Amino acid sequence: MEFKDKQAIYLQIADYICEQILLSKWPPGERIPSVRDLASMMEVNPNTVMRTYDFLQNKEIIFNKRGIGYSADEKANEKILAYRKERFIATELPDFFKTMYLLDIGIEELQSRYHKFIEEMYPLTK
Repeated sequence: MEFKDKQAIYLQIADYICEQILLSKWPPGERIPSVRDLASMMEVNPNTVMRTYDFLQNKEIIFNKRGIGYSADEKANEKILAYRKERFIATELPDFFKTMYLLDIGIEELQSRYHKFIEEMYPLTK
């Protein structure tokens, strides 16, 4: 994984975990990689992954069963969508709209390109 400078690494790892859950690679109720395994996979310090897991536990996206490890919550998908929508609307959408306005990109063009993107990137979903 290549990390970006504009966001804390633990939050980028949280986004990765959320994507894996949303894509059903780590289904709700099933174990997710241990702190050590994910740290090794991501090539980061285990303390960074532990911070990520604490963050996701506080959002009730994952939970820890003593002796078993971390798992995605049964309602993880709903909680991830709510959290990411809120963050997107508050932080990314204003810049996106500003760029659309400055470049004179209309909603119709955006909608057309969005549908094309979905068809190409996710042909078997929705």
